[in-house]
Amino acid sequence: MDAERRKVIVREIDHWRRSKLLPEHYCDFLMNLYVDDMTPKPASLLGVSATAVTNSNWKIWLFALAVIAALALSALNFNSFGLPMQIGISTLFVIICYAVAYRQFSRTPVIAYVLCGIASIAMLLLGLYIMDLSGIHTSTTYIGYLAFCSCIWLFNGLIGRMAIFQICGWLGLIGTYSWLLMQKLEHPAWFSLELSWVPVSVVLIWMAWLAHHTNKQAASVLMLVGGLVWFIPEAMTFLVDIEMSSRLIQISFTAKLVSVGVALFLLRKKWVEWVM
Repeated sequence: MDAERRKVIVREIDHWRRSKLLPEHYCDFLMNLYVDDMTPKPASLLGVSATAVTNSNWKIWLFALAVIAALALSALNFNSFGLPMQIGISTLFVIICYAVAYRQFSRTPVIAYVLCGIASIAMLLLGLYIMDLSGIHTSTTYIGYLAFCSCIWLFNGLIGRMAIFQICGWLGLIGTYSWLLMQKLEHPAWFSLELSWVPVSVVLIWMAWLAHHTNKQAASVLMLVGGLVWFIPEAMTFLVDIEMSSRLIQISFTAKLVSVGVALFLLRKKWVEWVM
């Protein structure tokens, strides 16, 4: 096929993409068939082609400007709003970001990741800001809200198959559990810390084994988090005073590290199937 005819087909496929005459993944498949190193690809930025911008309707530009103006005015006057309106605006902003992210995930994953990140950070920071304005300064409330945000991050990470949000969700829940332990165990012994964390690590790794048949990404995250939890008792000794010498803590950490290395080597044919 000559280069000129190939260019015509590429432009036609790009037209089908913009007009939504074919699903996005079909257009990508056809584009890969007809585009080679010698054929110029349609210019695009974050999945938006140059032709889509040049041929866009004025209504789209007006809508975009209205949305930006509404967001800017809401941010500038946020403090003057009442508490219910502040909560409503914050919730609406987070929901819209997540909704647009899910809609764009199959088309432009980069935009989906960015919007999910904005929504997740905004949910955490706006919630803490509203609690501060309301005079809520108890650590229990802050930790409870962190656990709530972590559950949302974990849920969105699982639904959208985004590993980074799954990891953030699990780390937030682990941080919540650590705080609860520090409240209950003021001067814990080494054995108490091990008994509090080792079963959690085992359960997470067991969950990874259960999940690897249906979702290898979730299994990989669970295995990673379970491995991190395995070493948390030794890490917590930097935050709390325990009745154990530093030499014994180092011996415990070394023994755990060696045990993990041996287990990974002996079971390498098993766990590789979970995550790959």
